[in-house]
Amino acid sequence: MNPTAVQWAGAIIFAIAIVHTFSTKYFEKLAHARPAHAGIFHLLGEVEAVFGFWAMVLMVTMVVLVDTRTTTQYLDTRNFTEPMFVFAIMVVAGSRSVLHMARRLVEAISRFAPLPGSLGFYFLTLSVVPLLGSFITEPAAMTLAALMLRDRLYTAGISLKLKYATLGLLFVNVSIGGALTPFAAPPVLMVAGKWNWDLFYMLTHFGWKMALAVGVNAGITTLVFRRELSAMAKAQPSTAGLVPGPVLLVHLVFLAGIVAFAHHPAVFMGLFLFFMGFAGAYPQYQDRLILREGLLVAFFLAGLVVLGGQQQWWLEPLLRSLNADTVYFGATALTAVTDNAALTYLASQVEGLSEEFKRAVVAGAITGGGLTVIANAPNPAGYAILRGQFEDEAISPLGLFIAALPPTLTAILAFRLL
Repeated sequence: MNPTAVQWAGAIIFAIAIVHTFSTKYFEKLAHARPAHAGIFHLLGEVEAVFGFWAMVLMVTMVVLVDTRTTTQYLDTRNFTEPMFVFAIMVVAGSRSVLHMARRLVEAISRFAPLPGSLGFYFLTLSVVPLLGSFITEPAAMTLAALMLRDRLYTAGISLKLKYATLGLLFVNVSIGGALTPFAAPPVLMVAGKWNWDLFYMLTHFGWKMALAVGVNAGITTLVFRRELSAMAKAQPSTAGLVPGPVLLVHLVFLAGIVAFAHHPAVFMGLFLFFMGFAGAYPQYQDRLILREGLLVAFFLAGLVVLGGQQQWWLEPLLRSLNADTVYFGATALTAVTDNAALTYLASQVEGLSEEFKRAVVAGAITGGGLTVIANAPNPAGYAILRGQFEDEAISPLGLFIAALPPTLTAILAFRLL
C-alpha cells in the first residue's frame, strides 16, 4: 500500500474534521469573546457545517497538489443522492400535516398501551417511530421523532440528564430500527442489492433482534426516568395545527413518492419542488418548513461524501485484516468516526467474504450508528432539530457518546446472543 499525497492529505483533513466536530463549543465561546468576528466563529461552531468546510479545504488542497481538472473529475464521481434525499425528506416529513399524522398514530396506539400520559408518549415515540423508519426511511423517522420530542418533551423544561439520555436513545433506536427492511437504513441499502438481501432475509437475520432491542431500550429509559416523565403536565389537544383530509393526503402522497424514488434524484427533487409549490399555495395549513435545518444537514452529508471518498486506501485493508468475530466490534467502533453507510459500502467492494462476515460488518455498522453525530446519516437531522434545546445550542459529543452507550450495549447483546 503506497498512498498518494492526495490520499494522505484526505486522511489528515478527515481526522482534523472529526476533531473539529468535538470542538464546536470552543468556537461558540470564541464568537462571544470576539464579536468582531462572531459570524465566522458561529459558522465554524455549527456541527452541520464542519464537514462541508473541510471538504472545501480538501478540494483546495487537491488543486494545489494535482490540478483543477483532476479535482473536478473527483467531485463528478461522488454520489450526492443521499444528501439531496435527506434534505427533501426532512422538509416534507417535518411539515405540519405529516407531523399531525404521526402524533395521531402515537395517540391511537397509546390507547392500547398500559403506560399513561407522558410515559406512554415517551415510550411509543422512541419505539414505534424508529421502527417506522424501516418503511418511511430512517431520515424521515428521525425528523418525525425529533420534532415530536422537541414540541412535547424538550420544551417542557426537562433535566439535562433526560435530554441527553433521550438524544442518545433516539440516535441508537433509529439506527437499529431501520434494519427490518433492505431499503430504509443507509448501511443496509449500500449492500442489500449486491449481496441479495431481501425483506425475508432482513427480518430473519436482523429485524426481529433489532426490534426487540428498540423496545427494551425505550422501556428501560422510560422506567429510569418515570418520575420526571410522570410529573410532566398532560398535553392538551390543540386544533390550531389541524389540517383538512385532502391536504393531509396530498402531503402523504408527496412523502410516499419521495421515499419510493429515493434512488432517483431527478424524480424525488422534482416531487419536492412540486411539494414546495403546493405548500406555498396553502400557507394556512403549513408551519415554518425546516429548510435551513435541511440544507445544513445536506451540507454536512455532502462534505462527508467528499471526504469519505479519500479514506478507502486505509479502511479497506483494515476490514480485510479482521475476521468474522472481530469485524463486528471493529465496525461498531469505526462507525463512530466514519459514516456507517460508507463503511458497509467499502465492505461490499471486498470479494470472497463469508455470509457470517457480511452480517457481522453490517450489524456492527448499525449498532454503532448512535454513538456520534457522524455515525449515521439521519443523526445530523436530529441534531439540527434538537440542539436549540441545549445550553448555548451546543450538544456535547462526549455527553452524546455516554448517553448512547447503554442502548448500544443492548443492541450488541441482542445481535451477539440471540
